[in-house]
Amino acid sequence: MGIHLIFICVFLFAATYTCLGVGNVSVLCSEQEQLALLNFKHSIVEDDSGMMSSWVGNECCLWEGIQCDGVTGNVQRLHLKGDWPYPYNHLAGNKVSSSLAELRHLKYLDLSGNNFHGSRIPEFIGSLKHLSYLNLSDANFDGIIPPHIGNLSNLRVLDLSSNYNELKADDMAWAFGLSSLELLYLSAVDLSGAQNWDMMLHMIPSLKELSLSHCRLSNVNLGPFLNSSRILPNIKHLDLGYNSFKGPLPGLLQNMTSLTFLSLSGFNHSLAWNFPNLLSMIPSLSELHLSGCGLDKTHLSSPHLNYSTLSNIQHLDLSNNPLGGIFPSVLTNMSSLEVLDLSYTMLNSSLPIMPKLLELHLSGNKFKQIEDVGIWRQCHLKQLRVTNNVFRMEMTDPPTNASECSQYSLELLELSRSLKGRIPETLGGLANLRDLDLSQNGLTGSIPESVTGLRFLQVLDLSENQLTGPIPESLGKLAALTKLYLHSNLLDGTIPVSIGQLAKLRTLFISNNSLEGAVSEAHFANPSMLKKLDASSNSKLTFNVSRGWIPPFQLISLSLSSCNIGNGFPQWLRHQRKLKSLELSNATLSGPLPTWLRKMPIISWLDLSHNKLSGSLKNLPNAKNDDVYWYLPVLLLEYNLFSGSIPRSLCRRTDLEGLDLSRNMLSGKIPNCMGNLQGLVIMSISSNQLSGAIPSSIALISSLFWLNLNKNNFTGEVPPELGNLQGLGVLDLGDNKLYGNIPNWIGKKLTSLVVLSLHKNNFTGRIPPSLCKSSNLQILDLSYNNLTGTIPRCVGNLNGMVVGHLMNLDYTLIDDDMNVIQVMKGVDLEYTTTWRMVYNMDLSSNKLEGEIPVELTTLSMLVGLNLSNNHLRGGIPESIGKMKKLETLDFSKNKLSGSIPPSMAALTFLSHLNLSHNNLSGQIPTGNQLQTLIDDPSIYAGNKHLCGPPLPNTCSNHQDSTTTTSKKKHKAADEKMEVWLFYVDIMSGFGTGFWGVIGVLMFKKQWRHKLFMFAEETMDKIYVAVVVRVAKFKRGRE
Repeated sequence: MGIHLIFICVFLFAATYTCLGVGNVSVLCSEQEQLALLNFKHSIVEDDSGMMSSWVGNECCLWEGIQCDGVTGNVQRLHLKGDWPYPYNHLAGNKVSSSLAELRHLKYLDLSGNNFHGSRIPEFIGSLKHLSYLNLSDANFDGIIPPHIGNLSNLRVLDLSSNYNELKADDMAWAFGLSSLELLYLSAVDLSGAQNWDMMLHMIPSLKELSLSHCRLSNVNLGPFLNSSRILPNIKHLDLGYNSFKGPLPGLLQNMTSLTFLSLSGFNHSLAWNFPNLLSMIPSLSELHLSGCGLDKTHLSSPHLNYSTLSNIQHLDLSNNPLGGIFPSVLTNMSSLEVLDLSYTMLNSSLPIMPKLLELHLSGNKFKQIEDVGIWRQCHLKQLRVTNNVFRMEMTDPPTNASECSQYSLELLELSRSLKGRIPETLGGLANLRDLDLSQNGLTGSIPESVTGLRFLQVLDLSENQLTGPIPESLGKLAALTKLYLHSNLLDGTIPVSIGQLAKLRTLFISNNSLEGAVSEAHFANPSMLKKLDASSNSKLTFNVSRGWIPPFQLISLSLSSCNIGNGFPQWLRHQRKLKSLELSNATLSGPLPTWLRKMPIISWLDLSHNKLSGSLKNLPNAKNDDVYWYLPVLLLEYNLFSGSIPRSLCRRTDLEGLDLSRNMLSGKIPNCMGNLQGLVIMSISSNQLSGAIPSSIALISSLFWLNLNKNNFTGEVPPELGNLQGLGVLDLGDNKLYGNIPNWIGKKLTSLVVLSLHKNNFTGRIPPSLCKSSNLQILDLSYNNLTGTIPRCVGNLNGMVVGHLMNLDYTLIDDDMNVIQVMKGVDLEYTTTWRMVYNMDLSSNKLEGEIPVELTTLSMLVGLNLSNNHLRGGIPESIGKMKKLETLDFSKNKLSGSIPPSMAALTFLSHLNLSHNNLSGQIPTGNQLQTLIDDPSIYAGNKHLCGPPLPNTCSNHQDSTTTTSKKKHKAADEKMEVWLFYVDIMSGFGTGFWGVIGVLMFKKQWRHKLFMFAEETMDKIYVAVVVRVAKFKRGRE
């Protein structure tokens, strides 16, 4: 009997151990499954969180995320849930390794929240016949859902949701084979072209939950299913939100007798039903989402409303509906309500106390004071979000009679973009707070000590305010803190060493303040989990750690831009092997890059600009990095002293989207292999000493938008292959030694050009009329070349200089130093962030001739127009006054004649004018803007026939300039008429004389014969006379 009891106890103990999942300790997984798991691990290229760091040794049942059968040792569960798309705590790979097909006894597979980089869901998953749980949501899968999943007849839970509509289904018939399925989540899967999806509810009778939100469905997809009368007793959860359904509610809803969750958000059916009708149709509902349904307060009231149906609702979402004004009274009758979302509903009145409410969303409303939202009265509330609501009054401590709460349950308080004034001390009374967000407000004063007493606080966001004073030393007491955002304030003083005691800290942002003093190793003694550190834009802050320091953390991103870094290039960075973003611009760095940097894994976003770094670029991080990059791949090295050639190793950075090597001392040629960088959007290599021809391989970079090779020593012609860069918006080849004609293909093929700068080269020939086809062009600079011919009259077709257009600002996220240099107001100006607002045409210092085309004056958006130092003739167009936005106008050093048009006085923004050294005459117009230029006579110098202020010579026989101009016009017209009559007289005389003789001879044959005989006899007599004379002359000489 005792033996039996012992056996039973051992059996129960083993069974319990196995059921609890601890039985892994006593069993070993098979060698085949262990190898399969290791192969899967090797296929993962990024594991920042160390999720698979325990996957070593032979006992794979002890590895994190693995659970085995307690008896057989077969792997039954693979739980590798991540939190992608956030930058850490997830796995990344190019696809799911097929080695998982060897886990034939797998019952549970969760790969959700990881990044598989747009790969397909593998077909082999359909062979894992024992699977009862499959979760591939938020894993960045693409393509068609493989029908092989339909083979998983034991599957109870299938989640393929939130793959951003990149995942699609063409036929949902495969789902009919999932006979055991209870939960099916397909949110954000594109079902717009899927057949048989509407039959899933009938063909899978075991189904209890179905999520089809954001699936691009419409009434067409519903078909006969819309008004089906078949009872569906098992469905408890149905999400049809954010599709394109219209009209009345589907009749099938009233057949779902057990439905507790329903989402019809985005279902615009406000005219076809009202709130009470919905509640009476489905009395079993406990959670209802009606966001963005066009509801107003009339839909929430009805004399036929059955209040008993309200008592079941626990979660209600009415956000993004124009409810307006007073809080809907019907909501106070919902005695079970725990979660209420009234965001963006135009409410402006005080909220009543709702004792059971746990979560309240009130963002985007029109409350006048913070007391209206009940922050001090809702004692049991755990979450309160009130963003984007600008309260008229400051947030103050509550009146003594306003609070009836002995303690508060609030765990999350979000009040961003809503407040002004000081942070009240009483916030320290919200002792249970885990997350406090007061960012992007107008908060002033110092950080109160009471906030640092919130011992459960995990996230503190006080960023983008006007807080002053030092960072409190007591912040070091917030032991649970994981994220601290204090950036973009007016904080000063030193960083407290106590920050280094926050062992759980993962994110620390203190940039854009006035912090000062030295930062040492003590500031980072304990935060071993730190992933993100941004202390940039604190110009008085010095990072002064010892050269041998080894940090306790592995950073993903680091920004120390516009700080002072002591002891040269930070040696401790050699231990940061997981860096994806490194910003050290304007950080007082100098000298060559250290050799150990070359052995570092490639850093996706690397910004070392605005320093005094020198030497070769060969020591840039170059070690292989198979990580799937989260940060935008950019290399910014501008404004340094780097020398030597561009290394060929740079051509291996095929991931790059931005490359800026400008303002250095680089020499040699651009390597041909640069054409391998086919993801580049921006390439700027200006202001160096590069030479040779521009390589045609650049044309392989089809994604290029910005190409700046300005201010080098490039020679030769512009490669015709560049015409293939049809997305090019900025082409700057100025200040080089290029020659030949300006290519015709620039205007014909580069139709997206916004900026074309070819100044200071040796281009010859005419300005090609094809340039007029560049309808987006807003800056055209062809100055300082040897161009001849006339200015094409088609310049009026440059529509971008007439109506303007909006530039794509996304490119500025890549490089803050995207700039355009233009001669404006007589000097070189470098436009950085404002260049998109500059409209300029500069054709100066060429050999252009002819008249200024009147069509040029239709370019009403032009801010600058420079045609100086050419051979232009004729007058200044009278319509010049139409160019209302002109700020700088230079027609100097030409051969222009006539008077200055009076309309020029209408150029109200004109601040720089130069008409000197022409042949202009008459009185200088006065009035309006021209009066502001009266102190500078040099702008009219070299025109000896000009008179009037600001020139010293006065006009004799003073006439109104308008009258003078009019008389000159009539005189010119009279002269033209006289010339025309002169030529008419000549032609008439010639016609009369010619046809008077020739006409008679043509019609009178006898006269014609006599004329010819007379001519013949005359010629004979002349001939005889000449021969006799010549003979006598010869005899006389003999």
